[in-house]
Amino acid sequence: MGWRDGYIAVDWGTTNRRAYAVDRQGAVGREIRDGHGIMNVPAGGFEEAVAELRRQLGDQPMLLAGMIGSNRGWMEAPYVPCPADADAIAENILWIEPGRLGIVPGVSLAADREADVMRGEEVQAIGALRWLPPDTLICHPGTHSKWIVMRAGRIDHFRTLMTGELFALLKAHSILAPQLRDVPAPDASFDAGVAAGLAGEAPQAALFGVRARHLLGKGDANGASFASGLLIGADIRAGLSLGGNGPIGLVGRSDLRALYAAGLARAGRETIEIAGADAFLAGIGLLTERL
Repeated sequence: MGWRDGYIAVDWGTTNRRAYAVDRQGAVGREIRDGHGIMNVPAGGFEEAVAELRRQLGDQPMLLAGMIGSNRGWMEAPYVPCPADADAIAENILWIEPGRLGIVPGVSLAADREADVMRGEEVQAIGALRWLPPDTLICHPGTHSKWIVMRAGRIDHFRTLMTGELFALLKAHSILAPQLRDVPAPDASFDAGVAAGLAGEAPQAALFGVRARHLLGKGDANGASFASGLLIGADIRAGLSLGGNGPIGLVGRSDLRALYAAGLARAGRETIEIAGADAFLAGIGLLTERL
């Protein structure tokens, strides 16, 4: 059975896993979404985990992408350096079963003092071009947000910001934790935070202001929204510095897209929103066409 007859695509992250059975017309049949990320697979357990996916989804060729190919995953798939397109990524798949079970490589950037890496977002970036022009700027929000410059359909340059992880650390472990209990929403507090981040306010000072205003009885209606907006505003400011004048391709989860869309609107930029799963499946589809 070859790739044209159908395949299994797996987006295998650190804490979560999403697997899709794709038929010969490119339609998704059954899918699995669970918490069996790489950190939840026991040592030596990846081969059995893959076998179990095949038992549930069918005995078909399979491509694995994401952190499964990291030095913490099953086998390390070397990075493809920028600029990287679908051809370069497909040519560097790490084959565990030749032509039948492979791990998609990540993409790296090394220029002067710059160093950056991605795993998983490269598949979504090339897939997002189904809805975006070949020269575009993509924002992929998440624990580590990515701003990806696409030129002529290639990943030309990118930048990672630890925005989501910083917010999670502040919410769980900082002195601000009591003021960050609410769920961030694109409300007035969020907009104020975004404005501060876009204006270049020092986040260290603006974040302490959340606590100071609370102590003085002048707290934000939603401290979590303000802090999230502040970090996202700074994130957007850094991402937009990479250039590009057209709409921003916003790829990822719907809740994060909503926050970043609001922030980008505050910055005067239009967005084209694409669900992360749709971009992933489109990207894997492009890779299978080259196998």
